[in-house]
Amino acid sequence: MIRFERPGEHPHVAVVTIDRADQANCLGLSMLRDLAAAWREIAEDAEVRCAVLRGAGEKVFCAGMDMKDTIPVSQKLARGERVEAEQFEGLRSVATALLAGFDLDTPLVCAINGHARAGGFDLMLASDLRYAVPEATFALEEVALGFYPTGNATVLLPKQIGWVHANHLLLTAQPIDAERALEIGLINDIVEPSQLMSRAMETADTIAANAPLAVRATRHGVRRILTMPMDEGYALQEKLGRPLRKTNDAREAQRAFVEKRKPKFTGT
Repeated sequence: MIRFERPGEHPHVAVVTIDRADQANCLGLSMLRDLAAAWREIAEDAEVRCAVLRGAGEKVFCAGMDMKDTIPVSQKLARGERVEAEQFEGLRSVATALLAGFDLDTPLVCAINGHARAGGFDLMLASDLRYAVPEATFALEEVALGFYPTGNATVLLPKQIGWVHANHLLLTAQPIDAERALEIGLINDIVEPSQLMSRAMETADTIAANAPLAVRATRHGVRRILTMPMDEGYALQEKLGRPLRKTNDAREAQRAFVEKRKPKFTGT
């Protein structure tokens, strides 16, 4: 199941949990629907200023798709056979569930409590900050199974880490451990299991405490400018930055600085 929570002590943070620890937190059709719905809810709720994604249990963050559930249905569709409406909706939800081409428009922090494989790796790539336990491993095993990695891997991975490191993960299908992931810049830090969620929530709260319009615009700019020529990048950052100078939050930040207090942002 997918658990969606808004912890009362963290009013502007949403927590999404992939809760199927006995099945390596793999994503079946109903979970894909529910995960896609959770992302859409977050994207549409201006009160959510940061989200945290985690896996249940102590061993696996997410092992990707539940092949026993998804493959038979996708094969039926390929043969032109009828499938149930809920099954079709599950398959149709894959891209949104994996945040592949669906922009959450909200910073996402990953608390990687164990192995991140295939679709789990894809979900991690869609996040903005990542913390992992020492026992975590990371792998893209599609080429070893005869598949193309059609989630986020070939689109985002070479933009996030070095070319040779991306190709090692994509072409060898061999896992790397948390130390290596940290070394090549795939994750932000390695955190002991007992501290993983508190570290993720601390970061989420720090992001959520900043001016929400500025955070969203900055996140959007980082993602867009990454692939732009320099002149277009400078033009876009000015386009994104100019309206923020007129916001109530900008004026509130100035007043708070003068009055030597923390600003109270409203997202306006």
